[in-house]
Amino acid sequence: MTLAGWAQILVFCAIVVMLAKPLGAYMTRVFSGERTFLSFVLSPVERVFYALAGIDPRAEQRWSAYAISMLAFNFAGFLLLYAILRLQDLLPLNPQGMGGMPPDLALNTAASFVTNTNWQNYGGESTLGYFAQMAGLTVQNFVSAATGIALAVALIRGFTRRSAAGIGNFWADLTRCTLYILLPISLLIALALVWQGMPQNLNPYVETTTLEGGKQVIAQGPVASQVAIKMLGTNGGGFFNANAAHPYENPTPASNMIQMIAIFVLGAGLTNVFGRMAGDQRQGWAIFRAMGVLFLVGVSLAYWAEANGNPLLTALGLDGAPGNMEGKETRFGIAASALFATITTAASCGAVNAMHASLTPLGGLVPLVNMELGEVVIGGVGAGLYGMLLFAILSVFVAGLMVGRTPEYLGKKIEAREVKLTMLAILCLPLMMLGFTAIAVIAPNGLSSVSSAGPHGFSEVLYAYTSAAANNGSAFAGLSGNTVFYNTTLAVGMLVGRFFVIVPMLAIAGSLAAKKIVPPSSGTFPTNGPLFAGLLIGVVVLVGGLTFLPALALGPIVEHFAMIAGQTF
Repeated sequence: MTLAGWAQILVFCAIVVMLAKPLGAYMTRVFSGERTFLSFVLSPVERVFYALAGIDPRAEQRWSAYAISMLAFNFAGFLLLYAILRLQDLLPLNPQGMGGMPPDLALNTAASFVTNTNWQNYGGESTLGYFAQMAGLTVQNFVSAATGIALAVALIRGFTRRSAAGIGNFWADLTRCTLYILLPISLLIALALVWQGMPQNLNPYVETTTLEGGKQVIAQGPVASQVAIKMLGTNGGGFFNANAAHPYENPTPASNMIQMIAIFVLGAGLTNVFGRMAGDQRQGWAIFRAMGVLFLVGVSLAYWAEANGNPLLTALGLDGAPGNMEGKETRFGIAASALFATITTAASCGAVNAMHASLTPLGGLVPLVNMELGEVVIGGVGAGLYGMLLFAILSVFVAGLMVGRTPEYLGKKIEAREVKLTMLAILCLPLMMLGFTAIAVIAPNGLSSVSSAGPHGFSEVLYAYTSAAANNGSAFAGLSGNTVFYNTTLAVGMLVGRFFVIVPMLAIAGSLAAKKIVPPSSGTFPTNGPLFAGLLIGVVVLVGGLTFLPALALGPIVEHFAMIAGQTF
């Protein structure tokens, strides 16, 4: 570990903290329907969209209507994307003549991008034309991110409204998020990435002659526009197969820092939105503080593990001083790679600038744990906040049990209905992650795709289903996932991991919105300070530890001790 490496981590953290409050203030105005500095340009466009769709943005929806609107919109998006992928050989802007995707791969990809997972069982530059990349994937990058943010705001309204029947209007929230937040910021990021050397064109691939006299095809295309929203919306799907490790998708250390900040900035800002809409910004900072502690622990462990290197390679006579550089880009190094791996799995992004299969066992443990905790450490845009708020409900319930008092959060009594719905939302994730892993490691169709023996092979499978159900999309990359078995089971995991969390969460929002706010008393547990943040961290870690520790012991933990002992599998 070096001083320069720690400086990169601290600079990143400082920038995210500084941006959280002003961005939170802006997003609060957007979702409250107030004027912003972009209103004079975007308000007419917004009104045109409402008129064309026949939407009254002032019409409040109950939680059930909000959920039905969200599900209908996402189902339509799934069908449209599936059709684009299957029929892309008949569509324009396909200069390389890419063919249509097979049915199982198109199913997996459509489920992946609609759920904001962006798991990719294909190489982008060798599978998709420009129309499919732009009209299919990039559009879903915007609307899936906007859906997540809208849902988080709906839950915030549930906590902060008094005896209300509605939790907002899904169509208005979706439109405002896309127009006022995602599009303007993505435009700025895309321009910055083009400045750093990222391609943005519709030209055919270029064939060039190498120094050895051979022929090489160099892929290009509308890269910057997709990378901007893939990071800002915590989507993570790469234009190229190598994702953010590709020099066209992440050319410089500056572009690397821009992309890492983009991954975290909206999730951090939403915690401030929560505090502002709750009427007490300290509530948002308490959530942010809990997220920050979990993040710093994770990145410190990952950096330490990668900087110490692999003793098995040292035993072979290789210099271990530089640390574990296997699978990493030299233009980024160990610190930026460990930081990126922690960020992308804490935020359900899934983009990678290093190969996670090449991380040390403890270095690979950090991304796995980030996802298994429900990706509530900043988390996906919107998804991280509503995931952490579900754990907050569980935390105040535990606190209430300790003192024999009905739990309250933001003046709303947390009763049996909310706790049951919270547990339903939380427990569906380990069911998908561990259930499908158990099937895959005993089924011949599952085992045939595993490239490594022993605990690392088990980790490949566990990582895949964890990434899918957590809507992350990153992979250990040693698993050959493009089979009917994995395309289908991973698609099911992605859909359940997204929508079986969302619907109970919206039911909680509706239940809380209808309740009266109870004035605080001397027995009220304060939820805006360090004590609550500490309790929240403890509940998140305890739930994750009790659920996943046996599986982790079979994978990265036993692999770590085997590596120390000099054993291979």
